[in-house]
Amino acid sequence: MTHGNLLGIPDTLLPEDPAVARLAAGESPAAVAAAVPASSAAWATLAEDALADGRDVEAYAYARTGYHRGLDALRRAGWRGQGPVPWSHEPNRGFLRAVAALSRAAGAIGEADEQERCAALLRDSSADAVGELLGKD
Repeated sequence: MTHGNLLGIPDTLLPEDPAVARLAAGESPAAVAAAVPASSAAWATLAEDALADGRDVEAYAYARTGYHRGLDALRRAGWRGQGPVPWSHEPNRGFLRAVAALSRAAGAIGEADEQERCAALLRDSSADAVGELLGKD
């Protein structure tokens, strides 16, 4: 059950991520991450690919990098550790994907506390992202 933004904290909207176009054009996620290391989308893509291949430790490392790069970007955009980071705003998706991948990878390597912390952050940031990325409401 979601209750919306009860605190009245404004949405945090990240700027466009130049890596997204490169990924969409078919460039290797590793090459994009090397060229645009601040991109959560590039790291999230690497994490998702690693999870799909059963490389859970690599996925964890990639997702953690994307998560931290996203936190840096959110702070630059005015985020103070809470409040909505809407899935509907396309540039936010790299960060949200990295958080979801980190939750999944943490679970895969037995880090239950980290898995839940990341799932809670995702829920607090964007209920829509939870449904899209973790398949839960």
